Amino acid sequence: MSSTITVPLWLALAVGALALWAMLDRLLVPSARWFIKSRADRVLREVERRLPIHIRPFQQVRRQALIDRLVFDEKVQHAAKVFAEQRQMPREVALQQVQRYAREIVPAFNAYVYFRLGYWIGKRLSQLLYRVRIGYTDDAGLNAIPEDATVVFVMNHRSNMDYIVASYLAAERAALSYAVGEWARIWGLQQLIRSMGAYFVRRNSKDELYRRVLERYIAMATEAGVTQAVYPEGGLSRDGRLREPRFGVIDYMLRGFRTEGGRDLVFVPLGLNYDRVLEDRTLLLGADPDAARPGGAQAAMTTLRFVGHQLWLMLRSRWHRFGYACVNFGTPVSVRAWSSERGIAWEQLDRSARQSQVAALGSHLMAQVGALVPVLPVPLVAAALLADPERAMSRLELKSAVGERVTALSERGAHLYVPRQDWDYAVDAGLRMLKLRHLVDETDGLFRPRAVELHMLRYYANSIVHLQGDH
Repeated sequence: MSSTITVPLWLALAVGALALWAMLDRLLVPSARWFIKSRADRVLREVERRLPIHIRPFQQVRRQALIDRLVFDEKVQHAAKVFAEQRQMPREVALQQVQRYAREIVPAFNAYVYFRLGYWIGKRLSQLLYRVRIGYTDDAGLNAIPEDATVVFVMNHRSNMDYIVASYLAAERAALSYAVGEWARIWGLQQLIRSMGAYFVRRNSKDELYRRVLERYIAMATEAGVTQAVYPEGGLSRDGRLREPRFGVIDYMLRGFRTEGGRDLVFVPLGLNYDRVLEDRTLLLGADPDAARPGGAQAAMTTLRFVGHQLWLMLRSRWHRFGYACVNFGTPVSVRAWSSERGIAWEQLDRSARQSQVAALGSHLMAQVGALVPVLPVPLVAAALLADPERAMSRLELKSAVGERVTALSERGAHLYVPRQDWDYAVDAGLRMLKLRHLVDETDGLFRPRAVELHMLRYYANSIVHLQGDH
């Protein structure tokens, strides 16, 4: 009984690894899950007392249960059957595809991650980079939204910072669920994003089965009252102007809407703008069909150089924040009231009539979003300089030109954000930012746009061009 048994080192290591895994699985992992869940439950109880727009039970369901519910949804099952028949494949193969799509789309909302980790990161990062402001808010309209309504924030898309800034500023009202593109499907990052309640979408996918699975998830979340945020433009603006909107996601949200009974669906227009968009040069490059596209390694090096340069400026106490970031919240649009005024019964519309009505509602919402885009110092100064780019202007002449635009914009009902309620300071702040970025040259007290940077100045001026009627 005391004899020695010799085993290979690899086998001993394998047995040790399995024993360690069993200990983690049986002892530590359940404890960690309990700890995280208890913290999340505590946060849920806290935010339920504080948030006007509550977190819905749908968001608290285990992710696997939501995936199963989506996969076995009657309409998804029918779509899989049709898909299999059209391609003459076994139905099980189509269902496996559905399973993959469901796992890809469905989020894993965690209140602790959203309101503790996510909110902290969003607040710190936003305030580090910008002077973040809320400009106009229709408080009366927002406070009048029924408690059981499904709320959807509809906004323009200027930067990937939109997700962070809007979530941070809306955190006192609701937890937002976003549709996030495939760019964020990176290991580690995608887990964090899913925990924040976001769901992944394949932009411009032509796969009919995928579109049906996505449609049903969005419809299910909307019917359950989940607060969401959508970008009808579909992607970031390449030239600074508002892009032509697409209303596919809004259509999906309306699929389960009932004119009588059920939840009301309320769209809240939201307009945002920046004195500096972090991706501006990349976006302008993407808008030029003749420009050489950088590879992944080159893009990563460019990003690292940018970050390194900003850190170097910080170390030398020469770093400045990137100006102002401002968000305006508009008047909510109730789909029930909209439908009642126009005699629309969504569930009775045929395909053509439905598309027409979705386009009418979507266009109305985007017109509201466009009107809410804040007028900030940099776009305003850029627009004044571009009126005659060959002309050198003194500071006084520039302020006079800006003053004329301010008067015209005010008459059109634009929402102008005036830092410190002082237009002289606003012009100085915008001009300082343009000079720091070497977009404007100063010679003997006269300012002139740098010729090679006219496209960049135009990018910022374009963000408010629709408010001036100069399309």
